[in-house]
Amino acid sequence: MTAPAPPRSVSWTRLLGAELRWVLRRPRTLVMLALLAAVPMLMAIGIVLSDRPRRSLLSEVAGNGLTLPVAALSILLTLLLPLAVAVASADAIAGESQHGTLRGLLLAPVGRLRLVAMKAFGVLVVAALAVAVVTLSGVIAGWLLIGPPAVPGGGGALLTMSGSVLPLSDAAGRLLLVAGWTLVQLAAVGAVALAVSAFTEHPLVVLSSVLGGLILFGVLAAIPALEPIHPWLITTGWDAAADVLRDPIPLDALWRSTLVAAGYLVAGGAVLVARMLRRDA
Repeated sequence: MTAPAPPRSVSWTRLLGAELRWVLRRPRTLVMLALLAAVPMLMAIGIVLSDRPRRSLLSEVAGNGLTLPVAALSILLTLLLPLAVAVASADAIAGESQHGTLRGLLLAPVGRLRLVAMKAFGVLVVAALAVAVVTLSGVIAGWLLIGPPAVPGGGGALLTMSGSVLPLSDAAGRLLLVAGWTLVQLAAVGAVALAVSAFTEHPLVVLSSVLGGLILFGVLAAIPALEPIHPWLITTGWDAAADVLRDPIPLDALWRSTLVAAGYLVAGGAVLVARMLRRDA
């Protein structure tokens, strides 16, 4: 009697496609994306109806529509964008464990590292979609409701905080820069959230841990006596998005916050891999 053939390994295309379909079919994912798309539109309506916006990043949006996606990403990065990533991370491992489906994945012939990569891919897709939705919604709402800056001779698409006027190509490049930078910050949050998700079967624990940690970092950043640790808090550099509206762009804060996010990404990924390799089915 011949021995049974070993199970064939599942292809990467099939794994990532299955995870992508699973992520995009979740009603909560679609609801979150719809809410994120609505925020820039509501911001644009509020700015149009307001006679004098308060002196802030929002005041730069008045009469300068392409500033809106930058302001929206900067504001949403403080809570709603990390919340969307935390929800996706909680569903990815803790949610599957709660419903009993993670056991089948751990026993399937896919390998633990491939399983981690698959789950990380799903979370990254949610983060990328969230950033893309906010950016596109901000561009559409800002251009249609607020319009380009009124400058002598026209032809300008973006009025920077330094007073210079940029053409559409340069403005698009800056929007892509801030969108990519925001995605890196969310990837770091997602890595930490996935690491927490690997240690629990309750998605609410992941949400409370991630959001509680962000709130704690915000409190620590507000205490002057703790200034030596401020550069190591991931939330410290989240106000650097506004730097893309200066001419020339000061890259120090953007680069420093990217390095900090990369550190959190590596640390969260290492903890996640170590936990999943040792996790019992």
